[in-house]
Amino acid sequence: MKLAKRVDALTPSSTLAITAKAKELKAQGHDVIGLGAGEPDFNTPQYIIDAAVKSMEEGHTKYTPAAGLPALKDAIIGKLKQDQGLDYQAPEVFVGTGAKHVLYTLFQALLDEGDEVIIPTPYWVSYPEQVKLAFGVPVYVTGHEEFGFKLTPEQLETAVTDKTKAVIINSPSNPTGAMYSPDELKALGEVALKHDLIIVSDEIYEKLIYGGASHTSIAELSPELKAQTIVINGVSKSHSMTGWRIGYAAGDATLIKAMTNLASHSTSNPTTSAQYGAIAAYTKDDGSVETMRKAFEERLNVAYEKLIQIPGVSCVKPQGAFYLFPNVRETVSLCGFPDVDTWVEALLEEEKVALVPGSGFGAPDNVRLSYATSLDQFLAALERIERFVLSKTKG
Repeated sequence: MKLAKRVDALTPSSTLAITAKAKELKAQGHDVIGLGAGEPDFNTPQYIIDAAVKSMEEGHTKYTPAAGLPALKDAIIGKLKQDQGLDYQAPEVFVGTGAKHVLYTLFQALLDEGDEVIIPTPYWVSYPEQVKLAFGVPVYVTGHEEFGFKLTPEQLETAVTDKTKAVIINSPSNPTGAMYSPDELKALGEVALKHDLIIVSDEIYEKLIYGGASHTSIAELSPELKAQTIVINGVSKSHSMTGWRIGYAAGDATLIKAMTNLASHSTSNPTTSAQYGAIAAYTKDDGSVETMRKAFEERLNVAYEKLIQIPGVSCVKPQGAFYLFPNVRETVSLCGFPDVDTWVEALLEEEKVALVPGSGFGAPDNVRLSYATSLDQFLAALERIERFVLSKTKG
């Protein structure tokens, strides 16, 4: 069967082989520790579950408006005002079936064939694929480790062409956990305004920040930047609601209307009961979000110190999200492997630890480890990794 060109253009996920192998080993009874999780290991807070159940019991099981319930839009508007000091109206908010779907819909509404989108590397794996599915062109700009994996204004200026339509800023970042300061965002914003670029600001890890740092949205820095920015966020990471699939975009009303029209012909609307759960998430607070954040910070601080003791490993300590993204190039070389992907495969086979190779994020010298698992499990995995490295380098 001949498939559409847009599908043929997609790059297979580099994690699929590792994930499949890990599942196979588990099925065989092996004690596999997986550090690939992209979701919190906490259950959704009970008050959110209760709100969703109540909505169904009260008969809220029908279609909603394609862009989301008015009450949920109001809750999102309130959250943006409270947390970022940003003022939006209902026509400037789109609710979709998860932030991933919101981004997909955004690129479908925004890009024409050949339009370029600047994507800093390391990047979340779906950014370039979604751009390609909209017949856009991903333009990669390396966020160097010595600069905290962050895009500089000089790099952004150099990457812009007459075909550039947008730039993606993910802060805090998946996979690096890097977070931009207000001054760094302002400098990038000046370049974006100069070239009339749409800023796609992915803020999905906004609530998971450590070391006393605080999050800044580039949209809050000036009215001009707000007008050029599409804020992407949702409840998946902040409230441990990954399976509920509720995300949102806030920005230009014309673009939001286009996204709404597209959604009306694809998903119809986000799941009704999940929307009621999200309303509770944004209008109530039982302390669960902060409890989860503190747990992640404790894991980070303990695991980071253990990780950097492994021979050859270097790692920029993240400020947010729940990933460590160490450079293992020297470790892999010491172990005698040709590349990181091969090293990751051997680690899984011999020590039953599953990591995500950095090649899938545009950083082939790195690996991603998620500490969205118990600290005991994470430390046990690090012990296995260290044992594996020492066994390969002792000679």
